[in-house]
Amino acid sequence: MTLQQVARMAAGLEDAVRAAQDHKALDVSLLDLTAASASFTDFFLICSGTSVRHTEAICDGIVERLKKSGLTPAHIEGYRQAEWILLDYHSFVVHIFVERARRFYDLDRLWKNARRVEVEE
Repeated sequence: MTLQQVARMAAGLEDAVRAAQDHKALDVSLLDLTAASASFTDFFLICSGTSVRHTEAICDGIVERLKKSGLTPAHIEGYRQAEWILLDYHSFVVHIFVERARRFYDLDRLWKNARRVEVEE
């Protein structure tokens, strides 16, 4: 990965965090997966919404903000059901859950060996 790609990814990741926070996402966490041997991405951004409409709004806000920076997701999954929406930006993946689904799938526990990155409020 070039320095320019790293800088763009970092800016995109920060924009995604800010967009989630701007849309009142709950329990925003960022996992650094770069040290994980079987990782298919560098970071997971995980957050929750209070309802299906809320998760859709968080998703729309992230996609809109990153589009302004020239980033579009390679893949979006789960938007119709909106209980678990996944946005794949290759170097980072955004997971937006309704709270019940987040507790059930518990990605934070599954990736417990990943380094937690402090997210400023």
